Amino acid sequence: MDASTRPSRFLVKSVGNTSTKAGGTQLTRLAQGLYARPGPLDLYASLKALQRRMAGCHVGGRSALSWYGIAHFVRAESPLMLFGWASATLPGWFAQTFPATYRRKRLFAESPDALLAVHAFADAASGPLISDPERAVLEMLSEVGPRQSLSEARAIMEGGYTLREEVLLSLLAQCTSVKTVRLCLWLSAELGLPFAQALNSADLPAKGTGAWVSKLPEGWLVLK
Repeated sequence: MDASTRPSRFLVKSVGNTSTKAGGTQLTRLAQGLYARPGPLDLYASLKALQRRMAGCHVGGRSALSWYGIAHFVRAESPLMLFGWASATLPGWFAQTFPATYRRKRLFAESPDALLAVHAFADAASGPLISDPERAVLEMLSEVGPRQSLSEARAIMEGGYTLREEVLLSLLAQCTSVKTVRLCLWLSAELGLPFAQALNSADLPAKGTGAWVSKLPEGWLVLK
């Protein structure tokens, strides 16, 4: 079910600190100023409540790609990947209901109130903030190492033929991670993606000079 067809009556609602009822319904206090109506918490509503409280918080990486149908083989039980601007811990009311990981990540030259290529899911007012596919790919590549296998990243990028060249170029121009930029260029060329030549010929600040070398669980990764 996409954001445009979600029920409009959310199960998470911010109300005044002194009230525990709304329309005669007893509410459960989740946090200061945040109460839940009876019944299970709704993921979209819970994410929106979380995003109002955590600067730059959004669904990203593999999770975003899975929502867009690009990472088809990502297991349904995989934890939801959330990224944000500041170091933080997911509140108990959210983490106990929705398996998720949260990481502070400043991958681009941007501000938390104006994230690049992050929008409401399915462009619906009821949708939580989520990375566009192009940003999600770069977030995934930035995790290659202990948190993300290179083989899985390559397999996911094989389905990246629909990624928008102009959006990728814009994001790569603002990306501050040499590893992420070089991985994107290398995999795009290796997989023969339609935008590979344009990316590799672009003048990108984070291309860097010299080889980038890292030890991965799968072996040494050398990006020239």
